[in-house]
Amino acid sequence: MTAKKLLLVCLLLFGLALLPAAGCGGPRNSAEREGRQANELVLAIGGEPEAGFDPTTGWGEYGSPLFQSTLFRRDHSLAIAADLATGYEVSTDGLTWTVGLRSDVKFSDGKLLTAEDVVYTFSAAAESGAVIDLNNMASVEAIDTQTVKFSLKQPQSTFINLLARIGIVPKHAHGPEYAANPVGSGPYKFVQWDKGQQLIVEANPLYHGQKPYFEKITFLFMSDDAALAAAKAGKVDMVAIPEAFARQTIPGFRLLELDSVDNRGIMFPFIAAGSQSKDGYPVGNDVTADIAIRRAINVAIDRQALVDGVLDGFGSPAYSSSDGLPWWNPETVIKDADLELAKQILSAAGWEDTDADGILEKEGLQARIPLIYPAADLTRKGLAMAVADQLRPLGIQLEVSGKSWEAIETLMHSNAVLFGWGSHDPLEMFNLYSSETRGTGWFNTGFYSNAAVDEYFAKALAATNEAEANRYWQKAQWDGQTGFSAKGDAAWAWLVNLDHLYFIRENLDLGSQQIQPHGHGWPVTANITEWRWKE
Repeated sequence: MTAKKLLLVCLLLFGLALLPAAGCGGPRNSAEREGRQANELVLAIGGEPEAGFDPTTGWGEYGSPLFQSTLFRRDHSLAIAADLATGYEVSTDGLTWTVGLRSDVKFSDGKLLTAEDVVYTFSAAAESGAVIDLNNMASVEAIDTQTVKFSLKQPQSTFINLLARIGIVPKHAHGPEYAANPVGSGPYKFVQWDKGQQLIVEANPLYHGQKPYFEKITFLFMSDDAALAAAKAGKVDMVAIPEAFARQTIPGFRLLELDSVDNRGIMFPFIAAGSQSKDGYPVGNDVTADIAIRRAINVAIDRQALVDGVLDGFGSPAYSSSDGLPWWNPETVIKDADLELAKQILSAAGWEDTDADGILEKEGLQARIPLIYPAADLTRKGLAMAVADQLRPLGIQLEVSGKSWEAIETLMHSNAVLFGWGSHDPLEMFNLYSSETRGTGWFNTGFYSNAAVDEYFAKALAATNEAEANRYWQKAQWDGQTGFSAKGDAAWAWLVNLDHLYFIRENLDLGSQQIQPHGHGWPVTANITEWRWKE
């Protein structure tokens, strides 16, 4: 077979016509991988950011903004570290944040980054009305070229997370076409985006931080099956995989398992039925409004069995939306499933199987709970079915069904829903459990409310340092008497945290990884400047 025909066969088999190839065989050594240079990588690690690469509309919310730098960042232990900033001060009333900037930072086009660019970025992000919540920011202004002052409407200790999340864009180069052709001060600069196929980036020689080891990286956008085939063919250096693929082996690759707070849990409608949301959807459920039902479910669920059976061992039991993070309260852990204790909780609350049909009743109400999951998500389907099986001996009947997200939006205030969350921002807890967010978007869909929890939230947000704030976030979960966790109001039954799984070259070192957030975006790239080949 001629070299030309061999190349054509490879392209037809693997659909990678935009990549150079030297043959259909597997990987050789790292310096000769399919004709690529040692300082190049090809990755297939997740979906394409269809809206492009503009931080003012949400790019970089999970993981590194790649092309842009942020004022601060979280290191591998999730401690706050400086990036563009030299430091910050918070006023005693918590309403004014003053941030100092480095004076030596340039955008990839050679222009200096100044306070005016920071002001422009945050103003544009606030005006965009996208996924970035800057409603509490009253104003932002440049005090001088290296100092920015943020004024807030109310104290917000979590504002530091916005300073660590939003990539700074250049005022002089930001416009309608920016998302498809970004300019920034990040470790990589934009080269080429072939929508639906690939993104090519190169190291930014003007980057102010640790210089990237890899000079060129190509991100491929492909299905799970195609990405796995590409790895087997030696066409990529790293591929994100679902747990269903993780037991396979690929010569020259190893499986990388990263801990995450990419969680899955069941949200319970907290109040009794009979009311409507502002959009006219039914609110409340008479069964899940009973705390005994919610507590018994939390006690009875065997979370480790869900990890082993549904996730094939690639995950961990979940007890909150923030397990293992600095603001998590470890006292919320339910160590072992206890079906007998769950039965005692229900019996004490008046739930009995009076007609011996296997389903508990109380005052004419049967313990039947509709449980909805997004129909396209096989993992959530598996979890829902497995939990239903675990609760059947308890006398609680989960009526499981898959729905579209559009349908879920109309049902999520009156039905239990299997949701997924997981963020490096404790404000997510506030959004999920605050009285202020009841019925707001996808947040507190169960209309949960607890005055003591709200008070802890207020104190956490009013704190002027993260350590003080974390103490109140933890008390909101469980203070020994009340809280929103399973030991308190049991407003959710958190089930599992997913491992983030990758096949990567045996000699590829990804440095010290954080606990991964929810899987949208490319969170594994948060430390991309640390990536390198092992010696």
